[in-house]
Amino acid sequence: MNLAEHLSDFSRWRHDGAEAVSRLRNWLNQSELGDAQVDLRLQYALDRLRDDKLVVAFVAEFSRGKSELINAIFFSDFGDRILPSSTGRTTMCPTELHWSAGARQEIRLLPIETRAAHATVSELKTKNNAWQSAPLGTTSAAELQQALARVGETKRVSASDAEALGFAIDANGEKGLRPGPDGLVEIPCWRHAIIQFPHPLLEQGLVVLDTPGLNAIGAEPELTLSLLPSAHAVLFILGIDTGVTQSDLTIWRDYVRAGRGRQKGRLVVLNKIDSLWDGLRDDNQIDSEITRQVTSVADTLECEAEHVFPVSAQKGLVARITGDDSLLDRSRLAPLELAMSEDLLPAKREIIGDNILGETSDVIAQARSLIHSRLTGLREQLGELTDLRGKNQSVIEYMMRKIRSEKDEFDQGLQKYYAVRSVFSTLTNNLLHHLGLDTLRLETRRTREMMMEATFSRGLRDAMEGFFVRLRANLRNSSDEVTEIMQMLDVMHKRFTVEHGLTLTPPPAFSVLRYEQDIDRLEQAFNIQINTALTLATTEKHTLTQKFFDTVASQARRTFEIANRDAEQWIRAVMSPLETQVREYQLHLKRRLESIKRIHQATDTLEDRVGELRESEQSLERQLAELTALDGALQTIFGLRPVTDERLTTLAA
Repeated sequence: MNLAEHLSDFSRWRHDGAEAVSRLRNWLNQSELGDAQVDLRLQYALDRLRDDKLVVAFVAEFSRGKSELINAIFFSDFGDRILPSSTGRTTMCPTELHWSAGARQEIRLLPIETRAAHATVSELKTKNNAWQSAPLGTTSAAELQQALARVGETKRVSASDAEALGFAIDANGEKGLRPGPDGLVEIPCWRHAIIQFPHPLLEQGLVVLDTPGLNAIGAEPELTLSLLPSAHAVLFILGIDTGVTQSDLTIWRDYVRAGRGRQKGRLVVLNKIDSLWDGLRDDNQIDSEITRQVTSVADTLECEAEHVFPVSAQKGLVARITGDDSLLDRSRLAPLELAMSEDLLPAKREIIGDNILGETSDVIAQARSLIHSRLTGLREQLGELTDLRGKNQSVIEYMMRKIRSEKDEFDQGLQKYYAVRSVFSTLTNNLLHHLGLDTLRLETRRTREMMMEATFSRGLRDAMEGFFVRLRANLRNSSDEVTEIMQMLDVMHKRFTVEHGLTLTPPPAFSVLRYEQDIDRLEQAFNIQINTALTLATTEKHTLTQKFFDTVASQARRTFEIANRDAEQWIRAVMSPLETQVREYQLHLKRRLESIKRIHQATDTLEDRVGELRESEQSLERQLAELTALDGALQTIFGLRPVTDERLTTLAA
């Protein structure tokens, strides 16, 4: 099974999962076991399944065969090259290839001049007037080739204009763009490109990110602070003829491996092994040379040799277009695709599955608890009515007084519940304040003021490093609020369980660890790309300040936006089960009292009421069986064994 088939299988898995979640959602609504909060949680899960993307990024210096590798892996079914692939630079700006249902077939190009406005690419993606768009014909490979060639367009500008747009200039061409004899430098025409067309793999949620070389990478920090770190797989391409050059090593250390202790999803491709097929070496000599180069590359990059894949992208593309299986085997493309499938898709499945099961398991546990609560109340009521058979009116009156007394006790308990809910509201407001965007804006403004007031590099460094210190303090405060909320909910759950016999599932946990790790990763990238003695000494204060806020602060904002959304989701999730059980118990007491009243007024209705309750009992038991079946389907799809009533009891114990 090649990578395309693995992706198709992954897409079917997501579709099956979405159908299972939809069945659960519809069943809960039809069975009157859900509420608005439950519906929102399941809608969130469905959106995650339907809209989730798989991002595969390709990173290399120019002339390493990166675009050819993309063609060979993903687009050989067009019968020709789709992305431009020739000697020299062909990709001059970060290029995203993707497709979403309802999108327009087009190529969108963001002019390089937008850098002067100090707006991030993410912000500009929502502003259509900032982009140049053109329809994208996909009826032939030639149409696509002509349109996609635009990502390689360049222009010549003065060195000062290039510097103003964020490009480093170096007379030797080692640490920046090299001016020509006329003093002009060549820069990309475009800052970013988005290509949308309905290719089968793109339709299944694949996003291909094609990146430019080192000089262009360094000029677009958002690429290295956001796009590359968030990619699910990064393929770093080298040439077997060049090995690891100094610029290759810089890209690997600063942009591909930066901030990551493990190399999950980071693969090295040693391309152009066909250059060894010169007719003078036999197969053993070729294999020996490839093995030697793989070992050398692994040692230089300090990675495992099994993460280095020698291939011939050009021969692999030709083999797939011509159907030459022998040449395809010799190109060694299959082992790379297998590694991508095994490294990328199982981990992605696990992440999505854990998230979906986290939502659905809570919802199912809540529904199961509600059914059990209804069954307990119904059987209690059934027992009371059965015991009334042949009893006189005085006994019935005693039962009415008993139920009224229970109702009065519960109403008194509700007063405590409302008081605690008021405290809960205060705590959740504090939590959302620490994670809120208003607080982040305040920290951002404070940092900007400190940077603008700084007179030396040390002051700039202190201000920027202080930004991270304060973000972490907000996250720690949030964690403290979560702990207090959990303790309060635990007390409330125990009280209602002991005093009124309510069956309550423990509230789901919430952790800020994920956001702390995002901030850690962001700070590591900041230390590599901005917080260096050379950058602080050679970059004008206003430029450095703007760069910090266009990249680091904007990425921190996205982290806090996600944290805020997740916290709101969690707050709804922890209160919804308790509120539902309280409401359900109130209805139960009301039904019991009404039943006794009816029997007190007309004894002949007793048997009718007992019959109604027995039918309701059977209906609830059917609901339990149906819920267990729905749960089993979800657990099967996402790789776990079903949770039965018996297993749930064991887990609870």
